[in-house]
Amino acid sequence: MAPVIDLLTSPNWTDYELLDSGDGQKLERFGPYTFVRPEVQALWTKTLSAETWQAAHAVFQPSGEESGGHWAFQKKVPEQWEMSYPLTPGAFAKHPFGAPEGRGELRFSVMTPSAGRHLGVFPECAAHWDWMAEKIKGKKQKTKGEIQVLNLFGYTGLASLAVAAAGAKVTHVDASKKSVSWARTNQILSGLAEKPIRWIVDDALKFVEREARRGVKYDGILLDPPKFGRGPKGEVWEVYKSLPKLLLACRAVLSDRPLFVVLTVYAVKLPAIHAYSVLAETMKGCGGELECGELVTEEKSAGRLLSQAVYARWNS
Repeated sequence: MAPVIDLLTSPNWTDYELLDSGDGQKLERFGPYTFVRPEVQALWTKTLSAETWQAAHAVFQPSGEESGGHWAFQKKVPEQWEMSYPLTPGAFAKHPFGAPEGRGELRFSVMTPSAGRHLGVFPECAAHWDWMAEKIKGKKQKTKGEIQVLNLFGYTGLASLAVAAAGAKVTHVDASKKSVSWARTNQILSGLAEKPIRWIVDDALKFVEREARRGVKYDGILLDPPKFGRGPKGEVWEVYKSLPKLLLACRAVLSDRPLFVVLTVYAVKLPAIHAYSVLAETMKGCGGELECGELVTEEKSAGRLLSQAVYARWNS
């Protein structure tokens, strides 16, 4: 039977909103600041007025090169500011701020955009943060054993912090030294400095292959690979060529009774069913449940759903 394609939203945000979209662009609020970014999938017309769009703090102007371009600032924006995400009740193993048990938030730094169009957070991924935290909390209620989670292409660390807050021991891997440093700053901002997180600057495939040789095992793995990238020593990553080999390597470091595997793919023409199929092949013989779909964001203006990425995820 063919799998159902689910649409996952992240409704718990207060510091982020997709205000409007259309005509190949999207208008977003990150904390108190608004930004216009390209969005080729927004085929419809804008709902909000031209004045509202023109009042944005900055507009990303793409160049002819893929992902290239620059920001045009129309209002002053600080070099960085803080945002927060309220984790679902019960997501924190122990709240670090002294608030009532079972409630908490991630706090993280957002940087003023420079050459790239990204600001340090992918808000749609919060649906995965909540889901993984629930899985970890559920397992910890049944067993006192450690839960080891591997986050590959971890970027600024928000997924790592969410699962660490839920009680997992985390290994966070990213090829960018800057991103890992940013993630460690977010760990401190979130009050999670004492949580067991290993921060690794390395090529994802090489790291996983070394872990396999060392006999290291993980109960959960999160993969958020880019379309194209380079490791710290110039290793080339191309998602269509590299992802199957990486998933095979990940299977070798899964524990005997794994908890979850989450795969999210951006910016490529990969249907969700194909992400489902490659993950199903990876997890063959493990039992459990497999699902797939799209991470979507709902507009504040007209309620339209904007697809941001495809995903597939498995859980025992």
